[in-house]
Amino acid sequence: MPLSSPLRLCATSSPAALPGVFQPDYDRDRVSIGIVHLGPGAFHRAHQAFYFDQLLAQDPRWGICAVSLKSTGVRDALAPQNGLYTLAQLDDQTTFRIVGSIVEVLVAPEDPPAVFARLASPMTRMVTLTVTEKGYCLSQEGSLDQAHPDIRHDLANPRDPVSAIGYLVEGLRRRFLAGLPPYAVVACDNLADNGWRLKAAVIAFATKVDSELAAWIDVNGCFPRTMVDSITPATDDALRERTVAATGLDDAWPVQREAFTQWVIEDVLGPHAPDLASVGVTLTDDVRGFERAKLRLLNGVHSTLAYAGILRGHVTVFEAMNDPILAKLAEDMMALDIIPTLIAPRGLDLGLYAEAILKRFRNPEIRHLLAQIAWDGSQKLPFRILGTIADALDAGHSVERLAIPLAAWMHFVRRQAAAGTAIIDPLADQLVAVAKSCSNETQADVAAFLALNTVFPADLQSNEAFVAAIEKAYSALT
Repeated sequence: MPLSSPLRLCATSSPAALPGVFQPDYDRDRVSIGIVHLGPGAFHRAHQAFYFDQLLAQDPRWGICAVSLKSTGVRDALAPQNGLYTLAQLDDQTTFRIVGSIVEVLVAPEDPPAVFARLASPMTRMVTLTVTEKGYCLSQEGSLDQAHPDIRHDLANPRDPVSAIGYLVEGLRRRFLAGLPPYAVVACDNLADNGWRLKAAVIAFATKVDSELAAWIDVNGCFPRTMVDSITPATDDALRERTVAATGLDDAWPVQREAFTQWVIEDVLGPHAPDLASVGVTLTDDVRGFERAKLRLLNGVHSTLAYAGILRGHVTVFEAMNDPILAKLAEDMMALDIIPTLIAPRGLDLGLYAEAILKRFRNPEIRHLLAQIAWDGSQKLPFRILGTIADALDAGHSVERLAIPLAAWMHFVRRQAAAGTAIIDPLADQLVAVAKSCSNETQADVAAFLALNTVFPADLQSNEAFVAAIEKAYSALT
């Protein structure tokens, strides 16, 4: 006899999940919507929605209305499941959790009035966003790009927006007219000073629409800076099959992430905000300190493993960390080169944070491709590595280890160009030209790369200790 198909995950079937699956430990019928989220992709459902899922066990006011600004995919997958979905937390022992914090999913272009009703509701106290950096419609200088097609549309049609900025401003305008306080706007994308940049963009847009509204937002609006972190691989058929096997239920769109997760929010939300600290969110007056620690310890070492690992024939971070030479390089770079350049923000132990990162890199359940991390090196390395190098040089410290990822990147670019393999980087054409000029003569090759003014600042280009360290590493990696 053929095996029966598993039940589709939904409110009535979820209690039938196999033993060991974590279930919402609250009555979903009592949950009210206090959060509107713009952009409910996999990261939101694996990250912010997870935190609110825990919070609902003690406070039912913080259910989520998830709003897709363009795609119907999330709504089509989750609506038949009453908003429920499965989160796989990938660790030595992978766990599966049914998340119930999303209680409504809207598609903005299909039903703008419903979205505006949620934004203007007195129950809505916070709007969170994961719309990617592009979704903020900012110029290269970081201000509102008024030439962006979506912004041009919304300025001409402010009551019928298509952009996240347009929806935020129209929602705030309706609250202003109704005499309601503004909702807190919590950007959750990896953009430096994200809250401040978003506030400036919102005010710039509102100024074009209604100067009185803009002034009200400027005085009363709350746009905290944040930092988020958790590796979240894309959903694939393997995850769907694994989810069915673990839960006994068919989930149209499960999500997965590593067990580690971090959410840091500037402590300006006020007394009426959800008690996110009670579920592990860090509230701080030094978001930049957390950002810098992540950028240098996690992202900087990620790039080091990527370029050095590819040169040694590895494919994933896990493989690279199983190479004793690369593992020691990562450990020593963190402890001896990077941590001395950092000032730990209150609540962050840099040594323990570094240990946690190394453990994450060794997670066999996460298949993080080195080639993907290697993309856009000309844009990433100045922030991930060069800042550490500048601080180390100022302190009179050696930069020989810190030079290794830069030299490895140069070899990576040279090899890619020689093989005719595409270089995924905004400066790809310039990089190919530099690589083709290389003759495997250390001084000349390094000088050609260091002449890239958009990557290397002048003070480093002329620093003898820096140049010597790059040349030594480049020669050793040849």
